[in-house]
Amino acid sequence: MNLTNQKNVFLEVEDDIGTIYINRPEKRNALTYDMWLDLADLVDACNSNPEIKVIIFRSTTGKAFSAGADIGEFKTMRYTAEGAEKYNDATMVLEEKIAQSIKPSIAMISGFCVGGGCEIAVACDFRFSDSTGRFGITPAKLGLIYNTPGTKNLVDLVGPSNAKDILFTGRIINAEEAMQMGLINRMIEPVQLEQETYEFARLICQNAQMAVRGSKTIINKVLHGDVKDSEETAELVLQSFVSDDYREGVSAFLEKRKPNFNYR
Repeated sequence: MNLTNQKNVFLEVEDDIGTIYINRPEKRNALTYDMWLDLADLVDACNSNPEIKVIIFRSTTGKAFSAGADIGEFKTMRYTAEGAEKYNDATMVLEEKIAQSIKPSIAMISGFCVGGGCEIAVACDFRFSDSTGRFGITPAKLGLIYNTPGTKNLVDLVGPSNAKDILFTGRIINAEEAMQMGLINRMIEPVQLEQETYEFARLICQNAQMAVRGSKTIINKVLHGDVKDSEETAELVLQSFVSDDYREGVSAFLEKRKPNFNYR
């Protein structure tokens, strides 16, 4: 980790993994409008980089993944309908880019993961938290209404009853309860969080990326109501059977060796 990096968000690439850091520790990684825009640009950079197979979102501090929106902007750009719309558009663009990214994403969480920070985590494919994780989405405490795409992501993840609990009360949930709700995938001791998160990412990296990305595409379509193959998904399935990765996977299985997949 480049702890000397002065940017509020930045990307590091190593071993097929693109790590997007949130780096505003003095403000518990409170998210400004510009940070939302920059995070969206970094997701685009990960998607266009053939050396990256998995994206990990994390903090440079163990105290907070992100404590939410920067309150300093509530009385500036978010204090008018026009400014609020511009800000909300930026949050929805990032959430959509994460959810629809061709590459799997993992939120690695320590400490506070609240408001906008929780929105980012919910948009990811996986959420790994240590036991210090604290979660909440708090628009009800501010007199605000959560947007439809973000609400759908939450409902898909935890179900309507738990989503109502989270949004109606705005309460802060510890990692154990978040695990019970299905808000996080794994609860890990702090000293093991980084190791287990990156081991999981490397496990995905070892597999055929055409299969991984095709599966993500189809799962997303199922979540949006598809129950049968479209022309697009049928073509994805058929193309996998004529791909170099399929030939390599079959050969490796028959030869009892690890496959060497080349698709990026």
